[in-house]
Amino acid sequence: MFERMRAGELYIAEDPQMEKLHLAGQDLLERFNATPARQAHLRTALLQELLGTCGPGVTICPPLRCDYGLHIHVGEGTFINYDCVLLDAADIHIGAHCQIAPRVTLITSTHPLEPQPRSRGWESAAPITLHDNVWLGAGVIVLPGVTIGADTVVGAGSVVTKDLPSGVVAVGTPARVVRDLAQNAR
Repeated sequence: MFERMRAGELYIAEDPQMEKLHLAGQDLLERFNATPARQAHLRTALLQELLGTCGPGVTICPPLRCDYGLHIHVGEGTFINYDCVLLDAADIHIGAHCQIAPRVTLITSTHPLEPQPRSRGWESAAPITLHDNVWLGAGVIVLPGVTIGADTVVGAGSVVTKDLPSGVVAVGTPARVVRDLAQNAR
C-alpha cells in the first residue's frame, strides 16, 4: 500500500509499513512540539531528522502537525508559523524564503467521490509545491495537487483548489487571482 500511496494511486492507510513510518514521524513530532523555545538548536536537529529536507535557516514554530514528515521538503530561510498542518501522504515541497502564516493547512490526501470505495477506506494523494518566496496568509488551505508559483501571495482564509501562477495575489474561496504583482512594479 505504501508504494501505491507514493505513486498517487488509491491505497488503504492500514498498512504495517505505513504505520511504522507514521509512528516514527509522530514520535519525532511530539519531541519537536515539546522542545522549549530556548532550545532552538534541538528544534533544528529534530526538524532535520523529521523532514525529508530542511534547508539552512528554516524556522518552524510549534505546534506542527504532519503524517510522516519525511515527505516534506522545506527550502532555505523559510518561516512556518504556529499551528500549521502539513498532511504529507504525497510530497510537499516548500521553496526557499517562503512565509507560512499561522494555521495554514497543506493537504495532499483525498478520497474517492464514490461512496463505496470511500466507505471501504480507499484514499489517494497528490503532491503540493510552493515555489520560492511564496507567502500564505493566516488560515490558508491548499488542496491536493496544487502548485503555487514563485513570489505569489495568497490572502488569509483563502482555499487554493487549483494552480496559481508566479507573481500574483490570490484571495477567496476558491482562490482567484486579483492582482498581477509584475504589473504593479512598473
